Amino acid sequence: MIIDRRRFLRVAGLGAAAAAAGCTTGGVPAPGSRSATPPVTTKTTTAAGPPDWAALRQRIDGELLLPADAGYDAARRPFNARFADRRPAAVARCGTPSDVQACIEAARNARMPIAARSGGHSYAGYSTPEQGLVVDVGPMTQVEVRPGGSAVVGAGARLIGVYAALAAHGRALPAGSCPTVGIAGLTLGGGQGVLARLHGLTADRLRAVDIVLADGTRTTATDGDLFWALRGGGGGNFGIATAFTFETVPAPDLTVFALRFGAGTVPAVLAAWQDWVGAAPDELWSNCVASAGSQGGRPSCRVGGCLAGTAAALDPLLDDLVRRAGTTPDSRSVTAKKHLDAMRYFAGCSTGPVERCLRADPTAFVGSSRVLGKPMRDPSAVAAALDGRRGIDLIFDSLGGAVRRVAADATAFPHRDALATVQIYAGGTDPRPVAEVQAALAELVGAGAYVNYLDPDQQDWAQAYYGGNLPRLRETARKLDPDGVFAFPQGLTG
Repeated sequence: MIIDRRRFLRVAGLGAAAAAAGCTTGGVPAPGSRSATPPVTTKTTTAAGPPDWAALRQRIDGELLLPADAGYDAARRPFNARFADRRPAAVARCGTPSDVQACIEAARNARMPIAARSGGHSYAGYSTPEQGLVVDVGPMTQVEVRPGGSAVVGAGARLIGVYAALAAHGRALPAGSCPTVGIAGLTLGGGQGVLARLHGLTADRLRAVDIVLADGTRTTATDGDLFWALRGGGGGNFGIATAFTFETVPAPDLTVFALRFGAGTVPAVLAAWQDWVGAAPDELWSNCVASAGSQGGRPSCRVGGCLAGTAAALDPLLDDLVRRAGTTPDSRSVTAKKHLDAMRYFAGCSTGPVERCLRADPTAFVGSSRVLGKPMRDPSAVAAALDGRRGIDLIFDSLGGAVRRVAADATAFPHRDALATVQIYAGGTDPRPVAEVQAALAELVGAGAYVNYLDPDQQDWAQAYYGGNLPRLRETARKLDPDGVFAFPQGLTG
C-alpha cells in the first residue's frame, strides 16, 4: 500500500517540516556545548566560486549526486510535489558527521545556499534550495537504546523506524504520527504528537544534540543558548544536526478512537470538543478535523485520538463529548492497541512489515497553520470559513497537559499555553484558498502559527512562529552565524 498524504491526514492530522539546525562562530564551542571537534578542512577561501565537486566527492564517504548523475532526479525531489521543479546544484547523501563538515565547508567557501534534509517534509520546500547544496542526512538512521532508557537517534531516522526500534525495548517517544517524517525537523520545531499531553513535546525529551556548526566545528549541545534554540527554534537556522539523545518513556498501551459526524455538524462538535479536550485528563490526546465538502457543500467533522488507558476508561469520556455536542456521530470506533500498532494505525499502514509505512509517493499540497490560544467564542465562524470551498481540512491538534507545564521561555517553543495547533491543508498547488482561510482564522483563534507547518506565503511568520522568544532567537542567530551561512527566506539569520 502506498500512503497518500490526504488519507494519512484524515486519520491522524499530524505532520512536520524537515530540516536540522544549530551554530557557532570562530571554531569555539558554542554556548551550552559539551565538547567541540575542529572542522575538517585544509584551507579556507574568501572569494566565492563554484565548488570543486570532484574534490568534495573524494572527501566524503557518502554519495554526491550532480544533475548529470543517475539518481539525481529521485534524490532532489522533496516530499511536497508543489516544489518538484526545484533543482539544487547537488545532493550529498551524508552518512557521517565528517561528511556534513566537508559539505558545509564547500558551500561556505562558494557562498552557496545550503540546507539540511532529514525526511524532506518541509512544507515550504526549504530543504531543496534552488541551485544550492542539499545535505541529506537520510543515511544516518541508527537508533541506540541505552540502559536506563535514553536513546541516541541519527538525524536521518524516520518516525516509524524510531518507534519500531524503541518498541523492541519496551520504550516510546512522544512525537508525530506521519511515518516518513524525519526526527530532526520534527524535534527542532518542537514536535507534537499523540503522547504530548502526557509526556510533552519531542523537544521536551531532548537531552543533547550532536551538531555541525556554521564554521564546520562539531559539537554536542546540552545547555545554554544553543540547546535552548534547538528545542523549538525551527530547523535550518544554525547548523546541521547529526544525532539526538532523548530520554524515552515506557511504551504505553493505547486505546484509539474515531468518531465521524455528518455535514453541518462542525459548529456543535468543535464547540464541544474545545471545552471537552481542555478539561480532559493528560492521558487523552485528540484532534478535531473540519473538512470542506468535496462538492462545496456544508463541511463535516470528525474527532479522533487515543487514551493511554483502557476502553472502559475511554467510553465515558467519549459519551461526555457526544453529550456536549448534542449530536450523535454517524460512526464510532474504539480499539485497544500496543503503542507501535497505534502509531501504525494513525499512519494508515496497520498491516504488513513496518517498512511498508515508508512507501509514500510525493503529492502536491499547500499547508499553513494557526494556534488556538483559548476556546473560540464563535466556532460557527470556522464552518463559515469553509462553506462553499472544496478540499480543505482544518486539523485542530490538542496541546495542554505536560506541554503547558513548561514555561513559554524555557525552550524556544512559545505556544505553551495554547489549547491546540490548527493545520490548514489542501491538495494542489494554489495557495490562495489556504491563505484566505488562514486570514479568517486569525480573527477567530489568534495570529500564532506552528513553525513545523512552514508557510512560504505567510507575512507575519517570525512573530507568529516564535512569539516572545523571537528577540532571543534572533540575537542568538546574529552572534552564532553572523555571515548567514544558513540563511533562507524564513530563517533567523537573514
